[in-house]
Amino acid sequence: MRGRTCLRQGQSLSDSGSRGAGGGGAMTLFHFGNCFALAYFPYFITYKCSGLSEYNAFWRCVQAGATYLCVQLCKMLFLATFFPTWEGAAGAYDFIGEFMKATVDLADLLGLHLVMSRNAGKGEYKIMVAAMGWATAELVMSRCLPLWVGARGIEFDWKYIQMSIDSNISLVHYMAVAALVWMWTRYDLPTYYRLPVTVLLGLSMYKAFLMDCFVHMFIMGSWTALLLKAVITGVLSLSCLTLFVSLVHGN
Repeated sequence: MRGRTCLRQGQSLSDSGSRGAGGGGAMTLFHFGNCFALAYFPYFITYKCSGLSEYNAFWRCVQAGATYLCVQLCKMLFLATFFPTWEGAAGAYDFIGEFMKATVDLADLLGLHLVMSRNAGKGEYKIMVAAMGWATAELVMSRCLPLWVGARGIEFDWKYIQMSIDSNISLVHYMAVAALVWMWTRYDLPTYYRLPVTVLLGLSMYKAFLMDCFVHMFIMGSWTALLLKAVITGVLSLSCLTLFVSLVHGN
C-alpha cells in the first residue's frame, strides 16, 4: 500500500511539473509574440497606410535594405581598421573616440541619398522608400535574433520590450533623416533653409553619441534613456516635418 501511495504521489508531482513547464513555455511564447508584434507591426502598418503598397514599392524597399547592408559592412571595415577597441580604464568613456566613430555615420546619409537618387517619383515617395527599407533592414539585422533568442527565455526581462519600442523610435528617426537628406540635396533649396536643415542633419547624425554622453554623465536608467531618446527624436522629427511642409507647400 505504501508503495502504491508513493507511486501515485510521484505521478501527480510529475504531471504537475509537466503542466508547469507547459505553462511556462506558453508564457515565454506569449512574451515573444508581444515583443515581435510591438517591433514589427508598426512597420507593416506604416508600409500599408503610407501608400507604398499601392506603388508596388516592396522591391524598392528591399533594394534600400541591401544598400543598408553594404553601407554597414563598409563602416565595420573602416572602424575596425582606423578605430581599434578602447583599452582605457574600466568604466571610463572615450568621448573623442566615440565622437569620431559617430562621424562615420555620415556614410548612412550618403547611402540614403544614393537610394533616393535611384528612385523616380515625388519626394514623399523617395523618402518613404529609403526610410522604410533602411529602418527595416536595421530591425532585421540588429533586433530579430536577440528577440528570438532572448524573449523566448524562461526569465522575463523588460529589455526586450524596450528593444521593441526602440525599433519604432528608429523608424521615426530614419524618416526624419531621409527627409532632411532629400531637402539638403535639392538644388533649388532656398538659402534660408540651408542652415536649419544642416543643423538638424548634424544633430540627427550625432544623436546616438549625445545620448551616450547624457547616459554616462547622469547615470540614467534604461527607461529614462529610452524616454529621452523618444523625446529627442520627436523634437527633431517635428522640426523636420515643419521644414518639409513649408518647403513643399512654399514652392
